[in-house]
Amino acid sequence: MTMKIRSIMIIVAAMALISVTISCSIPADWLQNPAATETPTSSDQPAPISSEPSAIPTVSGEALMVDGDLTNLYQHVNPGVVTIWRYDTIGSTHEESFPTGQGSGFVIDLEGYIITNQHVIDGADEIEVDFPSGLKVWAELVGTDPDSDLAVLKVNVPENELVPLPLGDSDKVRVGDFVVAIGNPFGLSGTMTVGIISAIGRTLNSENPAPGGGRFAAGDIIQTDAAINPGNSGGPLINMHGEVIGVNRAIRSESFTVRGDIANSGVGFAIPINIIRQVVPKIIENGSYDYPYLGIVSLSGDLWNLKTIEALGLPSDAIGAYITGIALGGPAEEAGIRSGSQSTSIGIFAGGDLIIAIDDQPVRRFSELLSYIINHTQVDQVVILTILRDGEELDIPLTIGARP
Repeated sequence: MTMKIRSIMIIVAAMALISVTISCSIPADWLQNPAATETPTSSDQPAPISSEPSAIPTVSGEALMVDGDLTNLYQHVNPGVVTIWRYDTIGSTHEESFPTGQGSGFVIDLEGYIITNQHVIDGADEIEVDFPSGLKVWAELVGTDPDSDLAVLKVNVPENELVPLPLGDSDKVRVGDFVVAIGNPFGLSGTMTVGIISAIGRTLNSENPAPGGGRFAAGDIIQTDAAINPGNSGGPLINMHGEVIGVNRAIRSESFTVRGDIANSGVGFAIPINIIRQVVPKIIENGSYDYPYLGIVSLSGDLWNLKTIEALGLPSDAIGAYITGIALGGPAEEAGIRSGSQSTSIGIFAGGDLIIAIDDQPVRRFSELLSYIINHTQVDQVVILTILRDGEELDIPLTIGARP
């Protein structure tokens, strides 16, 4: 479950296990308590058709071939990482805004554009950016994208204050790669932690509510065990060449501190940089970004087991994205995609289409379908969905829409 740290909700599972995915911005009142900083505590599209990531036009800088020299890497990268403060007007009697939360961000060009998470600055009356040099300035909010949880800020500062970070290619990220996270956990600015890529292609709930309830999915997420804590949100995840490969967003944990705060358990999540390459130029140009949209609801991967497969009347080796719901008037409904409608003993309706490929690319699970849609399609593009329906494979053309 994705949630803002300003309002933590706890879901208790049937086995009395607690699993939380939490956005890692930090409320200002945590910083007013010395214990919060002295004792570490914490808590769970048009895209280009080409597989090559599109460049953010104004990004400058070359990859830093540091070859695992973490000291050198830090010295080159940290000057481009900033602290983000959000200010809110508290109560009807107050005319002044006050700092209410903190996160991280990083510089992407010499024009003053800065990337952070949307949830770090969502609803803020004013936004402050603090540079490692000690310079503090007010920032303009250029635009946001709730689907990827990204925000673009702009500051007016001398060029010598701007240290753009080079962007990598998240398509080249592999499980086991060493990475570092730099940010401001618990207000401790300039903190670097080290870990590896634990997994790729994860999904999280986005910040964008879906019309029928719940939230749209955010896909192609990078998982890392580099320590990410409240205050790290919006900061860079960096490879050993000093390139940004992701934007730190959230952690998942079943651990709590003695103060009741959710504690880091080595399961952190970052938005892949190739999504940033697609989204940020559109935010700078238009203030927003249209995500590709199918208009389907798919069965969660953790429910795809033999009991489910047998109840749905599918072959035991069946894999793919099983359709449990269709958005009215959406692209999938217009293309003739079907959701399940036949009652079963397990509460999941049988008879739905199983998407097994898109544009001849195999789909083993919903996360792979989502990753393809985000990275390789754009609004109004026609794709071919290969589905399994009543034991027969069918190819169905579908025109990609824009998420509501």
